[in-house]
Amino acid sequence: MFKLSFLPREEKFFGLFEDDAQNVVKAAQALKDMVDTWEDVGEKVAKITELEHQGDTITHQIIAQLNSTFVTPFDREDISRLSQSLDDVVDFIHAAADAMYIYKVKRPSQRAKELADIIVQAAAEVERAMPHLRHRAELKQVFERCVEINRLENMADRVFRSAMAELFDDNANIADVIKWREIYEHMESATDRCEDVANVLEGVALKHA
Repeated sequence: MFKLSFLPREEKFFGLFEDDAQNVVKAAQALKDMVDTWEDVGEKVAKITELEHQGDTITHQIIAQLNSTFVTPFDREDISRLSQSLDDVVDFIHAAADAMYIYKVKRPSQRAKELADIIVQAAAEVERAMPHLRHRAELKQVFERCVEINRLENMADRVFRSAMAELFDDNANIADVIKWREIYEHMESATDRCEDVANVLEGVALKHA
């Protein structure tokens, strides 16, 4: 006997994207907690790894839903891009945390703390934007969130450039330079992917406003 779902397919997409955005926030907050309180690092990396796996699961659910849905709430390409960009944010958060743990850094730098804070802020804006996709009347608020995400990405770029300059100016240990360069790049890439999310959201809002 067939089981019927009374939840419209478009509502399923919106719910999955909101779940995905919440997972991004959790991963960002976990990274910030890790760099702010440098204790039980292995356990904290394990938590971020689990969140990365949860993000992968949501991504697979979105793609499965996309492959089984004839009429989608917005363009199939935009759904795919949005899903991938959200997944990438968590991937880079995980990569940064994993690199700190694997490379056995003594303690996070001030610049790493600044970048982690920006990642949390950008993730929060992504989460705030997502529910507005459900309602055409609220799409203007998507634009407002996207403007803020772009501002935060620009801020992260400035912090990243300062971090790199300080790294090469102040550190004679080439091993530390290599370690922190990779970590900073992962963290800055997380904000770049938040901007990618904003670009997709802005495009969707323009098409449907």
